[in-house]
Amino acid sequence: MAENFDVVVIGGGYAGVMAANRLTRRGDVRVTLVNPRATFVHRVRLHQLVGGTDSAVVDYREVLADGVRLVVDTVARIDAAGRSVALASGGAVGYDYLVYAVGSGSADPDVPGAAEFAYPLGTLEEAQRLRPVLDRAPLSAAVTVVGAGPTGIETAAELAEQGRAVTLVCGGVLGPYLHARGRRSVTARLAGLGVTVLDGPGTKVTAVTRDAVRLADGRTLSSEVTVWTAGFAAPDLAARSGLSTDAEGRLLTDETLTSVDDVRVIAAGDSAAPSDLPLRMSCQAAMPMGARAADTVLSRIAGERPETLNQSFGAQCISLGRDTGIFQLGNRSDVAVWFHVDGRLGAKVKEAICKGIVKHLAEEAHKPGGYGLHRVSGGPGRAQRLAAKRAETLTPAPERAA
Repeated sequence: MAENFDVVVIGGGYAGVMAANRLTRRGDVRVTLVNPRATFVHRVRLHQLVGGTDSAVVDYREVLADGVRLVVDTVARIDAAGRSVALASGGAVGYDYLVYAVGSGSADPDVPGAAEFAYPLGTLEEAQRLRPVLDRAPLSAAVTVVGAGPTGIETAAELAEQGRAVTLVCGGVLGPYLHARGRRSVTARLAGLGVTVLDGPGTKVTAVTRDAVRLADGRTLSSEVTVWTAGFAAPDLAARSGLSTDAEGRLLTDETLTSVDDVRVIAAGDSAAPSDLPLRMSCQAAMPMGARAADTVLSRIAGERPETLNQSFGAQCISLGRDTGIFQLGNRSDVAVWFHVDGRLGAKVKEAICKGIVKHLAEEAHKPGGYGLHRVSGGPGRAQRLAAKRAETLTPAPERAA
């Protein structure tokens, strides 16, 4: 009788769905996807949910292969020795291989009052909690968005486009990834929408109250609604389960995305730290990593040597309301270059990418193995970083003075 292999995928986001779909390439692989929600969260649209222009969810029937069993539950603990995962609702699911793709959520703000009075925006539930708060607030209410990465910029623009009085508190540089030219474009667009942008070292938030935000330079900003987008973090499931993680809680793996502790555990997406050099948290990284993780599992089942990660970035795209956006090009080392596409064309590019994400997942569901990893492969950036890290590890520490 032919042997079947059970693979459990934890997390039904971009990386998890891609991995689960790709694993169905083999008929003897039974795939179970464990996810706390019954619908797929299109996370790059959460700012639109808050602004009322998109639901940010997709039915799993549109993006998940028919052969994947969906278990709507939360994994409480991984028993690597027993090859099973304990579910929060009780019971357990056994596995031959495990794909760890739990993603990321809002980081705990280490700022007095932020946890009590600010509204984070890293998960569907957080966005759904914020939406009615904004609906009840008058358009004249002062809204403060803390954090000037893509999520903060997109949220500020979305709300300002509704006519809201929005202040974007950067805590440093506006759009840290952006090239100076791209940053000027974003600054001009935000100004046109009426967003007050506060940047520089003095704009770090030191406290949040029910109706105000205090900054490091001593200023106090009136804020009836404070939205917190300053930072994301991986869940602590791996650490709680006794698996090795990096300082941020991401599962430590080698370059095949295999856990440094257990050859049966493979990671992908925001919760993975290959060679302790994690890729930028993004959908752009998560989907190819999900495909690579699935390929690693399939290679091990076939008795073949898995390929190593060879992934580079090429851009960052940010929407600036519904009709404007920016597509910031970068080099293969993930450093922004001078060239960008902005304005209406930038918005069209961003929207095409958002639609393309769902399209790629759906195509992989119907034709597993069709997603081409060549789209993100190549480039010297990661190889150079790995070489530098290995050289640093091999360099002896300086002797102490006598």
